[in-house]
Amino acid sequence: MALIVVLSVMNGFEEDIKTKILGTQSHIVISTYQGGIPDSDRLEKKVLEDPDVLGAAPFILSEGLLSGSGGISGVVIRGIDPASASKVIRLREIITQGGFSGMNSTGVLVGSQLASRAGLTVGDAVTLISPAGPITPLGMIPKSMPFIVRGVFSTGMYEYDNSMVYISLEAAKSLFMKDEPSGIEIKVKDIYQASAIAERIMEGIGPGYWAKTWEDMNRSLFSALKLEKTVMFIILLFIILVASFSIISTLVMLVMEKRKDIAILKSMGATTAQVLRIFMALGMVIGLSGTLLGVALGLLLTWNLNPVIHFIELLFKIKVMPIDVYYITGVPTRVDYALVSVIAFMSVILSFLAAIYPARQAARQDPVEVMRYEG
Repeated sequence: MALIVVLSVMNGFEEDIKTKILGTQSHIVISTYQGGIPDSDRLEKKVLEDPDVLGAAPFILSEGLLSGSGGISGVVIRGIDPASASKVIRLREIITQGGFSGMNSTGVLVGSQLASRAGLTVGDAVTLISPAGPITPLGMIPKSMPFIVRGVFSTGMYEYDNSMVYISLEAAKSLFMKDEPSGIEIKVKDIYQASAIAERIMEGIGPGYWAKTWEDMNRSLFSALKLEKTVMFIILLFIILVASFSIISTLVMLVMEKRKDIAILKSMGATTAQVLRIFMALGMVIGLSGTLLGVALGLLLTWNLNPVIHFIELLFKIKVMPIDVYYITGVPTRVDYALVSVIAFMSVILSFLAAIYPARQAARQDPVEVMRYEG
């Protein structure tokens, strides 16, 4: 039960984080070593010729400040082409207030946590400030531009919702004084073939460009999740190992209590093999019943984990998943039935191995010696 619940939660976290990251990030990003793409239209058309590419869109990504009625906040500003960006990222689906249609030269989309913290709603006026502005005799002066909040989006990931804003590509060019987009973001049919597709695209567009896939951009996060899941599997496997020792101790105690009965059986003609099979069967009954009960409870708890957690939060007045600590809200779960089968199989095998020693001890009882001392 413990293994199934913990690994299902970890699978759910990985799947949910992956889904939300790929909702706000593209599958592949292409840029140049100089940091801009002078021929973005030609490159975009070239990329779209690949049969595995579903969409491509230029973007500008930089940092800046957002000034509103609630004060000034540091933000990540992403300039997108409203016409093509929706083919690459699921921006329309995550807008909770306002609409995507308001994206123009003066429209801005802000994250839900940022909007809550800064007290912003649809229709409010804000100012975006770029630290890299025009150079004057007094030095570089930050450039600012006024915008109107046209929508509020929620990705479900605190880090993005707390710091990301979207503006149009043309507005981003003007704000950051750039004539070229930072790169091209690409959506592909199969996310697990992104590396192979990126290599193929690189061969087609020639030298001077670099490509990163969603795996490259989030390698440390997913590597940490994979390592943590493996370590948790090994640690929790000891729970089953401890349970197998309980089977050994239970059967050893039973053998000691039933020595006289074993002796009577053997004196009546029961063979050593028959006694061995009796105690092996008893050990397997304990192991199989425990395994079936554990699998049933594990699946039941996994399928109803969020109501259980909500009840615990209400009962103890605590917050199990603080939104400002974890990437996501709620506790997502995903049951890997192949992994559940492996866990059940390993539990049965360990139960079988645990029953061997006490069964052999029972089968080796000498009826003459037992009847002499216990008769």
